[in-house]
Amino acid sequence: MRIHSYFIGLLLALACGLAGAQGTATWIWSPGDFEIWLSNRMQAQRVERDVAWPPFWRLYGHQPQVNFMRQVDLAGPEDIDVAAEGIYNVAIDGRFVHGDQRHIRIPAGRHTLNIQVYNAASPPAVFVQGRTIRSDASWTAGPRPGAPAGAAGHWNFDTPDNPPSRFRLPTREILPAAVTRGNGTVLVDFGRETTGFVTLKNLAGSGQVTLYYGESKEEALSEAGAETLDRFTLAGHHGDYMALTSRAMRYVNIRFDAGLRVGDVALAYEYLPVAHRGEFKSSDDELNRIWDVAQRTLELNTREFFIDGAKRDHWVWSGDAVQTYLMNYYTFFDGDAVKRTTWALRGADPVDMHINTILDYSLYWFIGIRDYYQYTGDADFVRSVYPRMVSLMDFVLARRDGNGMLEGLPGDWVFVDWADMPKDGELAVIQLLFARSLEAMADCAALAHDDAKAATYRQLGADLKTRIMAAFWDPQRQLFIHGRKDGNTNPLVTRHPNMFALMFGYLDDAQAAAVRRNVLTNDAVPKITTPYMRFYELAALAESGQQRYVTGQIKDYWGGMLRAGATCFWEQYDPNVDGAARYAMYGKPFGMSLCHAWGASPLYLLGKYYLGVKPTQPGYAAYVVEPDLGGLKWITGKVPTPHGDIAVYADAATIRVTGILGQGVLRFTSATAPRSDGGTIRKVGERRYELPLEGGKTYLVTRRE
Repeated sequence: MRIHSYFIGLLLALACGLAGAQGTATWIWSPGDFEIWLSNRMQAQRVERDVAWPPFWRLYGHQPQVNFMRQVDLAGPEDIDVAAEGIYNVAIDGRFVHGDQRHIRIPAGRHTLNIQVYNAASPPAVFVQGRTIRSDASWTAGPRPGAPAGAAGHWNFDTPDNPPSRFRLPTREILPAAVTRGNGTVLVDFGRETTGFVTLKNLAGSGQVTLYYGESKEEALSEAGAETLDRFTLAGHHGDYMALTSRAMRYVNIRFDAGLRVGDVALAYEYLPVAHRGEFKSSDDELNRIWDVAQRTLELNTREFFIDGAKRDHWVWSGDAVQTYLMNYYTFFDGDAVKRTTWALRGADPVDMHINTILDYSLYWFIGIRDYYQYTGDADFVRSVYPRMVSLMDFVLARRDGNGMLEGLPGDWVFVDWADMPKDGELAVIQLLFARSLEAMADCAALAHDDAKAATYRQLGADLKTRIMAAFWDPQRQLFIHGRKDGNTNPLVTRHPNMFALMFGYLDDAQAAAVRRNVLTNDAVPKITTPYMRFYELAALAESGQQRYVTGQIKDYWGGMLRAGATCFWEQYDPNVDGAARYAMYGKPFGMSLCHAWGASPLYLLGKYYLGVKPTQPGYAAYVVEPDLGGLKWITGKVPTPHGDIAVYADAATIRVTGILGQGVLRFTSATAPRSDGGTIRKVGERRYELPLEGGKTYLVTRRE
């Protein structure tokens, strides 16, 4: 994949614009088109047993006709080679090129090049290679000559014989951990959750073969209950046979007719190549195991896009995605996967429904783009997607009620969580997400130099926060109530609005302390049972310095899944349910996903709040390292950034940090005056100290907690 280079300040944004223009041509397309097309192809593959189950929301299509344009100024004539996906024409200064359309000479001087491509089957795309003229991010793409256009989209298709329409994930063979054979059956255990194409070696004979896949052994052995299966019939077959569809599994139960013989079994493991840059180890072996399993969970759900579950749904959901983006920034730092997923979720204009039909998922989409910019500094992507941010926000704003708030309207799904709670009317948690999305829009509008809209969004967000406090903050109980319907408040207390308000920094110190005490650490308030919302609950607590409490919660919840036999983290976990019953969901015995992206949240929690690394300016132009042991004896690890990895070690007596390019600062506590082998430590408060960090240098601080 193309690796972007980022520099401090303005150079951070500039580098993204230069990607693809460093001497290598790449296939280009209209922004978002490839991602929409690829997501449609992927999401339509979902099945329930042998029934196709495509998404129930609107699927957008790519533009069938695209005009690619670039202006050039040549000192001498230049020959270019052109390849295209679709039928196309080339024009120089508005005049068509006749004859050979693949090998074209451009005269010396200033010229405007246009390549118009039509392709209804896959996104129109072009590849241009010359001495100085190359298809890259410097080209624009629009529906026709003279129409509004934006910077062309691209990824890593960098040779003319590797066009976007041929994209496939790579595979590699893995062998089973255990095989149990019976009369007409083979039960295969791959040892842990995985995904790919089952391969039957030396399969010979005639008859029917059925593959029952299972994330658990019980599921694979349940021929009536297994969520996914493949069935095929062979006649006189001799040789290996690979299943046609990639499936998620740990176990596969192979049933075959008497006329067939099955030799060895293997798996063509299908994956997206990712760099395992993030690291974490500590004095707690169970916590180390939680990190490793969380990373495996995220890896299996990082594919063409960030998907929700390896087995089910294999769809792209916005609420799931915004969390996986954050986990990704502390492990793989794959910005391309974030961008692909963002485009795929949004689709095209016009907007007539919320993303995934879910009100709150539209709001998360805006927030995720702002997060992406903060971690990567990629302003060019924000500017590219900004027009679709505006059209989606226009849709959202048009659905406000008379109080300027959002509530579910016909056709909307108000999800929030799988919790059993009222979801009609004005929910406090929805308004908090709405306020945060308006703040994200204001920041992104400023990046797009749309100052008028930036001011409007910022004012709307500020006004909404005032209304939220007036409507939902209970000054007597010092907490947020659940919501309001038809002007009547619902005094129910749920964790959701309280933890988001705390995490977003919308509370003063006294209010934050009250929310922690009265809600988040109060066992009388109904507990959250999904990793999805525990992500935000624990992040909110860690944001306010409660790492020691969070450590216990991680070990209790995610450690509980490990003790229940998990090899990846689940969609939901209730420690009060055991046996095969814990796999049931949606009214089906094996409906629950046992490898769900939102289950990997310890990656984010441990990287941001224990190793303590976070950007304070976009793209780590400035950053802070603030280690917190959280009750552990020692912690160590690495956090990836655009400039390299920040390495951290901390125990009660020492901290060791290796910085990166950028304005870094180490923050820490010490009961006595600390010492450092480099830099100047400054005292900033009671027992609080800071040490500026220089890129590439390693600092050792001695202290006493």
